Amino acid sequence: MTEQGHELRAGAGADGRESETVPHRVRLRDRDAELRSAEAAVEKLCREFAAGGTEIGELLTFSGRPGIGKTSLLHEVRRIAKLREGATVLFARGGERQSNEPYHVLRQLLQPVLGSLEPAEFRQVMGTWEEVVGPAMGLKQPKAGARRLDPQGVRDGLDYVLTQLAPRRAPLVMIVDDLHWSDLESLAWLASFALRASELPVLLVFAYRDDIADWQPEAQEHQAAVTSLATRRHELGRLTLVSVTDMVRAELGDKAEDAFCYEFWNVVNGNPFEAVALLNQVRDQELDPVEENSQQLRELAVDATGTTLTGWLERLGASTLRFAWACAMLGTDIRPDLAARISTQSPEASRESIKQLRKQRVLTQTPNGNLEFVHPLIGSSIYNTMKESTKTGMHGVAAAEIENAGLGLLAASRHLVETFPGEGDDRTVRKLRKAAQEHLLIGAPEAAQRCLHRALAEPPDDDIRAEVLYELGCSALLTDPMATVNQLKLALDPDEGPLRPSLRVDATFRLSEVLAHSGQLGEAARVCQDEAEQTEDDSAGRLRLEAAAFSCGTPTASPRRTVRPAPSGWASSAAASPAARPPTGPSSHCAPGTSPCAASPPPRCCATRTRSSTRAGCPRASAGRTAPGASNCPPRSVSRTPTATASRRPSGSSATPSSSSRSPAGAVPTAASRTS
Repeated sequence: MTEQGHELRAGAGADGRESETVPHRVRLRDRDAELRSAEAAVEKLCREFAAGGTEIGELLTFSGRPGIGKTSLLHEVRRIAKLREGATVLFARGGERQSNEPYHVLRQLLQPVLGSLEPAEFRQVMGTWEEVVGPAMGLKQPKAGARRLDPQGVRDGLDYVLTQLAPRRAPLVMIVDDLHWSDLESLAWLASFALRASELPVLLVFAYRDDIADWQPEAQEHQAAVTSLATRRHELGRLTLVSVTDMVRAELGDKAEDAFCYEFWNVVNGNPFEAVALLNQVRDQELDPVEENSQQLRELAVDATGTTLTGWLERLGASTLRFAWACAMLGTDIRPDLAARISTQSPEASRESIKQLRKQRVLTQTPNGNLEFVHPLIGSSIYNTMKESTKTGMHGVAAAEIENAGLGLLAASRHLVETFPGEGDDRTVRKLRKAAQEHLLIGAPEAAQRCLHRALAEPPDDDIRAEVLYELGCSALLTDPMATVNQLKLALDPDEGPLRPSLRVDATFRLSEVLAHSGQLGEAARVCQDEAEQTEDDSAGRLRLEAAAFSCGTPTASPRRTVRPAPSGWASSAAASPAARPPTGPSSHCAPGTSPCAASPPPRCCATRTRSSTRAGCPRASAGRTAPGASNCPPRSVSRTPTATASRRPSGSSATPSSSSRSPAGAVPTAASRTS
């Protein structure tokens, strides 16, 4: 497909756009239809935008097996787009090692253009979402005392930012390579934004592997969504015998015999990456391209792909291979100084290693001076040759060096979770807990859970183990109800260690929320009541738990207390009338994009509206906080004949619309739509 073994990555200019230097053109084989489609998509975007069009976006996808030429096609799409005057080209690439680093792909994609905006324009683009999108995209640090961000709030904020940015930088071409290795946070937004691309002057171009096994299990639904939304979809097939024969003769001369070329094509199975690698081996071995030597091609193909430790050692040597291991661990956009420190090499030795790796067509240099692998398959091959003990040790070194370089715990945490557990290192536990809190502040609860699970495996000291379990349960609140219940019950178990009284109250309250959300109202009331009876020194906490127990209804077992039931007439009318049911969903007074203070169903007191429940109020109100759904309950007087009252209300009417209802298709999310 290409006679070039690699491509040079174009950098970003001062205005956030791709640098003005147009990437060199690579020769593509058997890809005429795909190139015509890409040229037509870019031409259509630019032409219709020049004519005043706005809702002109499309999604262009290239899929295929590893090494089939997706990256080379995207390189050509970038070159075509950069030739268009006024076009903005944004590029990002997923990384196999960075697939668990939150917002890694989106930060590559959006940081250059957002960071280049003037302060006034930046405020206009961000609107009220600056404190949500800014930390998530690494443009600013979260404010002191900031609340954890809701992942859906971050996605809504990104929707708003792109609707403001796209017209200012139109026509806009957004390209993502190796989408299958995108982190889940970035992938979730890209899949949802693809649905809205047609409403903006944006061309989305994605390349990914079509084998579902190459995707994380949680990402497979996003892969199906992207595939179904593509307006121009291309599945890349293998190269033909004619194309491979042309490649062989262009490299080795016209003396290459037909039988040799045919065997060459069979060995590489029409894969362009393997064809280029095998051609390099044939040239280095000075193998004559005749039929008698065709049987040696399969043996050379194994060495060409570098699938064994012995093969890489023979090609590179021990010192250079260790530097390559450090680069494989860092993934994409590799800083040479950081790789040198991780591989414990001096600056002179690291420069020699880089020279050797470039000579062996393993690494290439990017315009910003950093390094990247010629092809992701090479990085994967080198990483997989490492022994497990070597991996864990170098991940520990990488975590320390990344933190020492000032890149922060967010970047170092993906290496910390790969280190060997069981040493009981308090320092590691503290770092993992802090990293989890930072992940929650940018709307990445899954990454926070990975850090806390690793902290428990260290393990922590007995006196803080319950606190780690409590933090783990809070990070999974309502995303995994069963796990949250188990973790919070463990945190409250005295056998797991002591838990501070204030945390016991909060852990019990959160446990009751999850139980109520799961429909176990009696169990939720019981755990609150039992904990309230044991809480003696904290009157505010006891009152909070008693209010929560009351709001959930009669406990499953309550020998000491009784809760007066609501009048039967009102309960039946409330069940019969939709208007009597208060809206569900997150509270509408939270900060934009932040997690709701709770997400359990509306307290029963708000639904039944007995006189006693009206006076007692919702549990959060009693504790000085707003209960979910309580702020949405319409105030109304208590009627002695609720059935008659309900009968006068029009059928199907709703007292108040739900604050969590989605906006109409195509509507721009606002801060008000995410506040409670």
